[in-house]
Amino acid sequence: MDTLTYGTGTAPSSPDADLLAQLRAGDEAAYRDLVRVNAGRMLAVARRMLRCESDAEDAVQEAFTQAFHALPRFEGHALLSTWLHRIVVNACLIRLRRRKRRGERSLEELLPQFQEDGHRLDVGEPWPQDALAQLEAREVRAAVRKAIDSLPENHRCVLVLRDIEGLSSEEVAERLGIRADAVKMRLHRARQALRTLLDPQLAGRGAPCADTSPAAN
Repeated sequence: MDTLTYGTGTAPSSPDADLLAQLRAGDEAAYRDLVRVNAGRMLAVARRMLRCESDAEDAVQEAFTQAFHALPRFEGHALLSTWLHRIVVNACLIRLRRRKRRGERSLEELLPQFQEDGHRLDVGEPWPQDALAQLEAREVRAAVRKAIDSLPENHRCVLVLRDIEGLSSEEVAERLGIRADAVKMRLHRARQALRTLLDPQLAGRGAPCADTSPAAN
């Protein structure tokens, strides 16, 4: 299926429909409005995925160019912002496939290890009840971002798209060209690895909290 022909979802609002009609009529002011309204959010998405300002800016520029040329094929059943989000994610994925990831950690060394009787080895110290609140601290947010960046690309992309961009497992599967159950498995493993990387920052700072690496749903 053409990745730029996105025709499922909620029907666009009236202002969105009006803007789409103006875009299809070749209204340059409408195109500038489209960029002005959506560029910030699209750039934020690209930054989260690419972690390089110049690459993010290039990906967003490419996405808007692709969207402009794909307007005749846009069926209009989804919001323009949703359609643009899909295009910029695809543009980022293409860039990620072209470049060699550096600083990745082996996922296997970060996953939990188990004894023959099923008990986990190296359980580690419990995270505090307010672990999520601590994640709001600037220095811890930086540690989280660094930990995510060090994951292998195929697991990092799934984690970013599911847990940060808020896409469903089915939507992530469609964008990555894999099965939804593969998305769930990668997400589960990525969350486990992320916890291993974050334990030095969050473990032992308070009362025990629930496990933060649940199976993906």
